[in-house]
Amino acid sequence: MNEYFLLPLASLPFPQINPILIQIGPLAVHWYGVGYIVGILFAWWYAKRLAANARLWPNGVLPMKPEDLDDFIVWAAIGVVLGGRTGYVLFYDLARYIQHPLDIFAVWQGGMSFHGGLLGVTLAMTLFSLKRGIRTWSLFDVVAAGVPVGLGLVRVANFINSELWGRPTDVPWAIEFPNGGPFTRHPSQLYEALLEGLVLFIGLRILTHSRLRLKTPRFVGGAFICGYGLSRIFVEFFREPDQQLGYLLGTNWLTMGMILSTPMVLAGIWAMATAKPVPQPRPQAT
Repeated sequence: MNEYFLLPLASLPFPQINPILIQIGPLAVHWYGVGYIVGILFAWWYAKRLAANARLWPNGVLPMKPEDLDDFIVWAAIGVVLGGRTGYVLFYDLARYIQHPLDIFAVWQGGMSFHGGLLGVTLAMTLFSLKRGIRTWSLFDVVAAGVPVGLGLVRVANFINSELWGRPTDVPWAIEFPNGGPFTRHPSQLYEALLEGLVLFIGLRILTHSRLRLKTPRFVGGAFICGYGLSRIFVEFFREPDQQLGYLLGTNWLTMGMILSTPMVLAGIWAMATAKPVPQPRPQAT
């Protein structure tokens, strides 16, 4: 009997979770959409808490008003959805959407690019900060600190949807996905949820509250960009590339995710390396 428990598992069973959380008539609420909504709401709530904590900011001066973040959540949602969808269409499946342009609007079927969403929300932050007279990098820092939670939730939703699964493997925790063929695969969605979600959030939390890096504009934002890029590149070695793209440049390892994430790593390193603390105000002469 004891030898039975020492035997390696062939695979773990795929949990049969309905991708639709609630359905009332033709209206269906998917876990995928819930992940985005909860992620955006958490990032908004968390950003407000950070922005209201004077201890975290240079010279104890709050960088923005709470109502600024209340207004920005609409800009952020638009930037995430439009940027994420546009990025997926352009980077991952342009030929399909040229043939079926109406499918671009079927966002409930999945198909969002983080890199496109990042560009969309970055544009939204830049325009919003200029309009409100807020330091752009401080807005980026405060928003970036809470984003990993949403990233983790969306990756869990990818797992529930049995999409974006990993490459075939025989590791003990491999899973045979219902639409992944007769192979046991890496649950790469959960790898991403762990690294891009939990680990990255904890790392940024240490930077904001223990290292007080919000006093150094663009350092936290740079750490987020670099951390996501490194996590994504690492997981791409275990993740099955998109079928319509496959491996790139004649290799059996290079993917579009790696190519898009490499500039993020470089930009994040630059942001952290060049970030400077806000100088202390000089005392007035008496």
